[in-house]
Amino acid sequence: MRALLVDDEPLALIGLQKAIESEISGMEIVNTYSNPKEVIAGVLEHRPDVVFLDIHMPEVDGLKLGRQIQAVVPGIEIVFVTGYDQYAVRAFELYALDYIVKPVQRKRLRQTVIRIKEKLNMKGLMKPPDTNSPLIYCLNQIRFKTPGMESQIVKWRTSKAQELFAYLLHHRDRKINRGVLIELLWSDIEEAKAAQNLYTAIYHIRQTLKKHKLDTISIRTGDLEAGYRLEIGDARVDVEMWENDMKQLSVLDASTIDAYERVLKMYEGDYLGNYEYIWAEHERERLRLLWLYHMRKVSEFYEEQEMPDKAIQVNRRIQLMSPDEEESYLSLMKLYHATGNRIGVEEQYLLLKARMEHDLETPVRSDIARWYEQWKSPDAVTPSTLYK
Repeated sequence: MRALLVDDEPLALIGLQKAIESEISGMEIVNTYSNPKEVIAGVLEHRPDVVFLDIHMPEVDGLKLGRQIQAVVPGIEIVFVTGYDQYAVRAFELYALDYIVKPVQRKRLRQTVIRIKEKLNMKGLMKPPDTNSPLIYCLNQIRFKTPGMESQIVKWRTSKAQELFAYLLHHRDRKINRGVLIELLWSDIEEAKAAQNLYTAIYHIRQTLKKHKLDTISIRTGDLEAGYRLEIGDARVDVEMWENDMKQLSVLDASTIDAYERVLKMYEGDYLGNYEYIWAEHERERLRLLWLYHMRKVSEFYEEQEMPDKAIQVNRRIQLMSPDEEESYLSLMKLYHATGNRIGVEEQYLLLKARMEHDLETPVRSDIARWYEQWKSPDAVTPSTLYK
């Protein structure tokens, strides 16, 4: 089990390292970092199983850094170590495996390591999915695909039944309290009526699953019907498959670029992107960041290989999927400039200006505006210089 430690306080870092080395067997500390700006490169280099990460650092938000770590290395486990326990809820929303309050207690540390080992063992025991099993699509829009059939957009009886299924799927294999579901979907009506609506929606979901021959998916009730748990059996979920494929990718180079392209094309849209479910936003953003990070790496690879046309294709796809990402407009402006396409540069700046000022009512980012003005000036430098 490989671990990487991050804390901007050198003494705290040394203390944590000594505690792990003296109390825990079978854990290798691959590196320690007191400068959080070096962590992403370190994670990519060492590919640890777990990162022990301080939350409260002066220059970097530890929660944000944890999110970036999860984006660049899917499946990595995060354990937050901090003196500020008010961050606990936010930490677990980030899918942190555990949370330790300073000063670190040896007994508590051992409990954390047990959790890490259990999680890693579970991953090791996971069986590859049966390609002939049903498939649930969550990217963009919920769809079902059964063996031998094309995928089908699901026609739900009501929008509430649709959201209830999506929420239970999002929290699959966990019992969700009935009160939580009522508060989520029917908080504006009296409790008895809301409970009846919940029972009715569960019935309609079961009927919809039956209609699509998805007998492998079931909704089970808890004790005294206190809650519901969705179990998908041998069905597959597209986002899980996509993220697992991302984990299998090795270092990006000429021999792996085709594999990167293939996996990144599988990302057909944001997680539940066609629905404005606030509760899904964290997972939606996490997956989007993961895709965006690797798309940018692919673009950088093509630029380094002096293949601007390929880099342009990548950035145009980024722009299509995430039109609010200003960086893609700047990248395309530079790429078009480098290839002598002045119309392309103008088009990108005008598109960005319309997007930011008209749609989002914010100005164009200052560095992009400066680049554009410099490019337009009569004394504009050569393409190779402005390209950087």
